[in-house]
Amino acid sequence: MQHDLFAAPASGPERLPLADGAVVLPAYACGVADQLLAAIDSVVAQAPLRRMVTPGGQTMSAQMSNCGALGWVTDRAGYRYQATDPVSGRPWPAMPVAIARLATQAAALAGFADFFPDACLINRYQPGARMGLHQDRDEQDLSQPIVSVSLGLPMVFQFGGLKRSERPRRVPLNHGDVVVWGGPSRLRYHGVLTLKPGTHPATGDCRYNLTLRRAGR
Repeated sequence: MQHDLFAAPASGPERLPLADGAVVLPAYACGVADQLLAAIDSVVAQAPLRRMVTPGGQTMSAQMSNCGALGWVTDRAGYRYQATDPVSGRPWPAMPVAIARLATQAAALAGFADFFPDACLINRYQPGARMGLHQDRDEQDLSQPIVSVSLGLPMVFQFGGLKRSERPRRVPLNHGDVVVWGGPSRLRYHGVLTLKPGTHPATGDCRYNLTLRRAGR
């Protein structure tokens, strides 16, 4: 992505359009990155990261956990949201204020007012991990956007079309970048390419992604 092709607003954060209803907010989370990483630590202390299994029996390469009223899980029974951690049987940790506030503010900047997430999926990528192209369609209200926050090592985000066969756009994402998509882009296929080895001063040899959604009504 050529950042200099897009003019930043006269005031406020830079906004780089990806498609109708989709935007990148470069470095938007950098100012609160330490708060977000501390919030992640508090969540995974209660609901440890784990590699989930797909309905087809494949182990996902990224480690995952959740916070909020609902958490996304996958196992042999299928993909779904549920209120309890299947490992502990306890409710997912409450969503830290820093995470929820950032998501609401980023969504508003992208044109989606009154977004209040009830689910935050935490992905931890280490070198060799990836996420294939997929749609987010397990949520009850598809009128609500998705907010994705990158922390740590850089990774290439793939943003495709409404059909899997459409060739995705490759978007390099760096520490603090936030992507928001909804409206006509809500069901676009997306994923990330394999994480390359490296070290980041904030996260070491890994990259965290926070994906925030309104999963319930």
